[in-house]
Amino acid sequence: MDTGKGIEMGSATARHDTNDNPDGNDDRHDRGLAFDVGTLLERRRALQLLSGAAVFAIGACAAGQDGTTATTTSGTSSTTAAADASAMAGSSTTPSSEVPDETGGPYPGDGSNGPNVLDDSGIVRPDITTSYATSTTRAQGVPLTVNLTVTDTAKGYAALAGAAVYLWHCDRDGNYSLYSQGLENENYLRGVQETSAAGTVTFTTVFPGAYSGRWPHIHFEVYASVEDATSSGPIVKTSQIALPRAACEQAYAASGYERSVENLQGSSLTSDNVFGDDGGVHQLATVTGDAASGFVANLTIGV
Repeated sequence: MDTGKGIEMGSATARHDTNDNPDGNDDRHDRGLAFDVGTLLERRRALQLLSGAAVFAIGACAAGQDGTTATTTSGTSSTTAAADASAMAGSSTTPSSEVPDETGGPYPGDGSNGPNVLDDSGIVRPDITTSYATSTTRAQGVPLTVNLTVTDTAKGYAALAGAAVYLWHCDRDGNYSLYSQGLENENYLRGVQETSAAGTVTFTTVFPGAYSGRWPHIHFEVYASVEDATSSGPIVKTSQIALPRAACEQAYAASGYERSVENLQGSSLTSDNVFGDDGGVHQLATVTGDAASGFVANLTIGV
């Protein structure tokens, strides 16, 4: 998926992919998330009727093209919205779909484009908010817990136990550790976790900022095992997680995210270089919580 174009963010000047280009533009537009999800749900309803299965009562599920309903706060209405959003986002209620392959972007930190943190002894960890080894700098921002459930497409989307997930993202200023100017000696917001018997991993981090040219997102790679992840083994899946607009708007109202407010206004899921092809329907996390107590993002990914 590398187009061969280059960008520069901080001190990074190596080969970049336009799908993660803060300055890149993309002219592709589709008919929006609501249209895509509506079509998907109609097909599923038809299959359920033919098989004699019960038809799910989706209710008034009308997500905006930027995934607004995928974020909730506390309360009864929020619980209902979360359930609807979970079904629409292809998360825990609809695991029978493979997450699309996406670019790892220009700042993977996996050795494919400069630095490699995957062979560091401290990279396997659940809390990725701080740097480790030579630095203990803590990334500032709104708390975020990321829960991923990995399923095996070859085995009927059964939970994939014993796999490894490498997760990374930018900080609240839109900068990446290891690459951006002034952060070359930092390695925060990067970590590896092994999936449990239920195929789950949990990362403690901060809400990523929005930078120009991209919808707010989180990168991840899936490996067959922690050993593969930490020894340059083969990557099973490279993709990205999209964060819903409502959660982003709440998070970016917090101090320190001022730049993200403007950048979010200038972007959308349907025009994003990565998520625009289908509105991020299989990559849009279900997010609950608030900026004061922190957010929790959930997504089931088929690999």
